[in-house]
Amino acid sequence: MLKLLLRGILFVWAIAVTYPLFWTVSTSLKSTQQFNMDDPWSLPKWPLQLVNFADAWNKSHFGDYFLNSVIVVVAAVILSLLMSATTSFMIARHPFRGSKLLFVFYISTMMVPTILSLIPLFFTLSSVGLTDSLTGLTLVYAVMQVPFGIFVLTGFFKALPRELEEAATIDGCGLFSSFFVILLPLARSGLVTVGIMNALTYWNEYVISLILISSPGKYTVSLGLAFLQGEMQYSVDWGILFAGLVISVIPVFLVYILFQKYITEGLISGALKG
Repeated sequence: MLKLLLRGILFVWAIAVTYPLFWTVSTSLKSTQQFNMDDPWSLPKWPLQLVNFADAWNKSHFGDYFLNSVIVVVAAVILSLLMSATTSFMIARHPFRGSKLLFVFYISTMMVPTILSLIPLFFTLSSVGLTDSLTGLTLVYAVMQVPFGIFVLTGFFKALPRELEEAATIDGCGLFSSFFVILLPLARSGLVTVGIMNALTYWNEYVISLILISSPGKYTVSLGLAFLQGEMQYSVDWGILFAGLVISVIPVFLVYILFQKYITEGLISGALKG
């Protein structure tokens, strides 16, 4: 009976989660006339308005927003992983005086709301000329996820046998060679987990990009969607807006489908090893 009740709850939850996505895709295939005249919950009529996606990508410049997000996310993930992995390696494998305190400091910053740092962050970047810049946004994204990366990766590096590093040292490997050649590949599952979680965070982030980016040509996907929504108040072409929503969801959806197993395994493994 309990198992049946649990399945029923999960079924209702699945419908509550998937129906808004289904409705978004359905609306993106409607013409403006169908959206205004028909029942908004009805299915799209034939022919399907696939032109909405082309208009969103080209006429509404959503392709530019998409490319900006890809550049920022890829660069930020690489930088964040590099900083997180090197710091975790030193804390876990070569502890020094104050390393435990440093680890606690990094973890404690995860409890600080991002909104509290927006004003000093803006003035700091403004003083060095990195506001309204994809470079500045990339650096901020990379740094803000370093504590999470350290939290996950420190457990992975602690669990690796010390004999591997000792054998590498005997064979002539220095500190950097041991890290990049021996230990870093062994922590691959943790790196994949942190990279995916960071990429999803960067892709969906809105508040920081809203504060730092002002030029429409440098908008990310989240800012582009907000800009399109503002335009719809005057052009009332809702099909293009919903087509943009679908385009923005596709990368997140694919990442979850392809890497769901790695996300779950990496987080659990990191927690157990830590």
